[in-house]
This record gives sequence, C-alpha cells and structure tokens, in this order.
Amino acid sequence: MVVRFLLAVALLFPALAPAQPSQEASHHAVLLAQVRGELGFLASEALRGRGSGSHDELVAATYIASQFQGFGLDEAHVQRVTLASGGETYNAVAVLRGSDLASEAILLSAHLDHLGVQDGRFYPGADDDASGTVAVMELARTLAARKHRRRTVIFVSFGSEETGGQGNEYFMAHPPVPLSSIVANLEFEMIGRRDPAVADNALWLTGWERSDLGPMLAKHGAKLVADPHPEQKFFARSDNIALARRGIVAQTVSSFGLGAHYHQPSDDAAHIDYEHLATAIDVMTAPIEWLAETDWKPSWNPGGKP
Repeated sequence: MVVRFLLAVALLFPALAPAQPSQEASHHAVLLAQVRGELGFLASEALRGRGSGSHDELVAATYIASQFQGFGLDEAHVQRVTLASGGETYNAVAVLRGSDLASEAILLSAHLDHLGVQDGRFYPGADDDASGTVAVMELARTLAARKHRRRTVIFVSFGSEETGGQGNEYFMAHPPVPLSSIVANLEFEMIGRRDPAVADNALWLTGWERSDLGPMLAKHGAKLVADPHPEQKFFARSDNIALARRGIVAQTVSSFGLGAHYHQPSDDAAHIDYEHLATAIDVMTAPIEWLAETDWKPSWNPGGKP
C-alpha cells in the first residue's frame, strides 16, 4: 500500500519525483569518468613516467593503440621506431577513413612520452602530456561513433617528443596518407589545468596569428584564443613545428599556465583539474567534427608559414 501511495503521489505531483539528469549532464559525467581512468593509468607509478624510448613508453603506446582498436578505428597499431642510439621509441597510430573527401586528412596528435625516472624519482607527466593524449583518445572515441565523416582523420600519440621529436620524424617519413593530403594538424599539449592568463576556462592556440585555423574553429564553437605567452615561443616547442615546416597548418592547443609543476615529479594525477580537462575535450569536439565534414581548408596568413 505504501509503494502504491508513493507512486500515486509521484504521478500527481511530478515535481516531487526524483529529477532525471539531462542528456548533456550524463554525457559529461561519462566523459569525466573516462578521462579520470585513462589519465590515471598513463600517469600512474606503473608506467614510471613513460620515459622516451623506454619499455614504459612501449606499454603506454600499446595501451593507446588498443583503445583505438576498441573504438573501431582502422589500422590501429604501434609504430616501432629505431633510434640512432640503437634503442627504440614508439608511436600509437590509428586512422578513420572518410568518404567523398577521404583524400584529405585531419591529424589529431599529442605525445605519449615524458621524463621517466630520474635520481630515483618518477615524473608522471600527467599534464605533460597524458592530458593531451587523453584528449586525442576521447576525440577518437567520439568520431569513431559517428556514422559518416567526409575527411579522413588520423590519430597519433608520438613517442620521444621530450628528446627531440624522433617519433614525429618517423611518422612524417612513414605516414598512413601522403603528408601533402593533411590539411590541418592540431596537437594537444598540456590541457589538464587552467591558465589564469586567459578568461573563462579557455584554451589557447600557438601561432594564432599565423593562420586562419584558430579563428575559424572559434567561430564554430571552440573556446580558443591567442597564446598569451608569445615570449615562450610555444609554437616551435611541440611536435607540430616539424609538420608546419613541411607546409601543413599545424598548431598546438594548450592551457599551460607556466605553473610550478612543469617537468617536476608533482605533475601527477592529483594535480589535474579533471573538470577543466573534460570541458576542454567537449568544447573542441564539435569544431573538429565540423572540420572533418567541411570542404573549407585552413591556410597560412601572409608571413605565417615557418
């Protein structure tokens, strides 16, 4: 009788019934949980800081490639790169083939390595760059779930960025599509914390003034602004620069605020702003989906090409 009475009350007075979470809130909660789990593993003590060219870097690359495969991406694999030293570094690569614009590609990238273990202490690299790697993984998950996309999208997490970009160099020599077909590269680098130099939880784009890519993505909903730290020359300090020098419009998305955790053991999962990271991925998703569907191509502004 009590149960029936309560059901009757809920039907007569819907406001008294438990509120159901909105679809948007449910999506954000799921994304937040996924981000916590993925970053928690990449920045864990088990991976010992994912040192460039180390076995720990290989484990990270294998994990990322297996996630790509689970999302249903094509050609998900680990690129094994022989180094001049005789060792190896590792890239995680996957491809999502397009339809009528399949000969044009968007490259979404991050770097999976960090500083490893030094003087008996491990450097987790949670923000640098597990955060960017997680962004690429989550964008891959979302785009793979779409029924249709016009352009091909390539997802890469590069090895050995911290020691000079050897993973990226190998990728450029062995790309899954001709480099000339890549119309844009967005590198995700250190988006796990807010930058107090920009307003409203925004992200910034290196080399904003160099091309029309940033303003156009912002027009389509990306919370992107110009890099507030031009004196740091961040445009030339990530894997995007080598691609840009090949003529590809290649720029880095970040929210690095020059904080005290950079290249320190304290760059750990406990110091990540997960709400910011999940929101950053969310606000970049629709603009990147648009970029994969449009026939518009970004271009360098006069004097912007390095």
